[in-house]
Amino acid sequence: MAITVKGPIVEMDGDEMTRIIWKMIKEKLLLPHLAIDLKYYDLGVKHRDETDDQVTIDAANAVLKHGVGVKCATITPNAARVKEYNLKQAWKSPNGTIRSILDGTVFRKPIIAKNIPPAVRSWKKPISIGRHAYGDIYKSVEFKVPGPGKAELVFTPASGERVALAVHEFKGPGVIMGMHNTEKSIRSFAGACINYALGEKCDLWFGAKDTISKTYHAFFKEVFDQEAEAKKADFDRHGIRYRYMLIDDAVAQIMKAEGGMLWACMNYDGDVMSDMVASGFGSLGLMTSVLVSPAGKYVYEAAHGTVMRHYYEHLKGNPTSTNSVASIFAWTGAIARRGELDGTPEVVSFARRLEEVVIGLIESGVMTKDLASIAEPKPDKYALTEEFLGEVAKRI
Repeated sequence: MAITVKGPIVEMDGDEMTRIIWKMIKEKLLLPHLAIDLKYYDLGVKHRDETDDQVTIDAANAVLKHGVGVKCATITPNAARVKEYNLKQAWKSPNGTIRSILDGTVFRKPIIAKNIPPAVRSWKKPISIGRHAYGDIYKSVEFKVPGPGKAELVFTPASGERVALAVHEFKGPGVIMGMHNTEKSIRSFAGACINYALGEKCDLWFGAKDTISKTYHAFFKEVFDQEAEAKKADFDRHGIRYRYMLIDDAVAQIMKAEGGMLWACMNYDGDVMSDMVASGFGSLGLMTSVLVSPAGKYVYEAAHGTVMRHYYEHLKGNPTSTNSVASIFAWTGAIARRGELDGTPEVVSFARRLEEVVIGLIESGVMTKDLASIAEPKPDKYALTEEFLGEVAKRI
């Protein structure tokens, strides 16, 4: 008898090999066991193109309405992808659009299996990444300068005098970019990271480059310092601490640390460093990712790309060995959160059981090629994409 999931989950489908895996996960692991109301949105790049990307906005607003979403990996098209898929334009990152509408913070944490040792020898405990999910280059305005001229940064207040700052006097072609953030969003980011650190009882690190960016980055530091100072008694009670470092110093120190901290990063830094941490712990396919908005809305996702190379092998009819763990954990995260919000412990238990099955399977020596190459001991063979999911299905 299927377990009933009371509230709906907003499902956002994606692209290429992850789209293939997404469908398998639903058919093999979820729908045979759950009666669930999925509010479906196709964020595949062709459908985004057909709707002028309105579907991404609609999906984000659906999460605002229903509270929980789960998202497959999607394509953010560059010039080559525009040509490949015959798109109208190089649409913006769907993740960036969703994060701009929901605001909030992305928390990423490695999925640990005993037989997948970290590539960084000093790492003994998970390193969580808290990534600011709004603004900076992901909400920037860019311009390709055609020739000589003057670039200015202009602010026109609602009341008061216009402010203009010289950016650069161009002698020839070049590029310029304007980006922004808001105090409200930065303060929300700091608060979310502090609450996470207190909840997990772990140290909180924050890194920026205020020695160079004496206004923009310095404002992030100022807000973090204020919010952390306000919670100092709570930090002391839990025996944890807040540390600010220059971002380059934080990178150097993280490589020598044993882990066990939350590393809060500005938007771009979090994009890069979460992939570095995931790879350091084994694979981009072994990382959970959730966007938490200030209003208590959640979007769970796989923290990796669409696995294009495997997709084209799949289209040729060739077997692939694609890691589905992060996609499975995106679903289990969303299902468990839905169960917690609805007060249905049997739904939460199903999600946690599925996670235990996946980890247990890897630790028993059944895994995809990316993990088999780094596992200790190495398995005699690796599982193909469908084989791994089939083995999970047998054990639920």
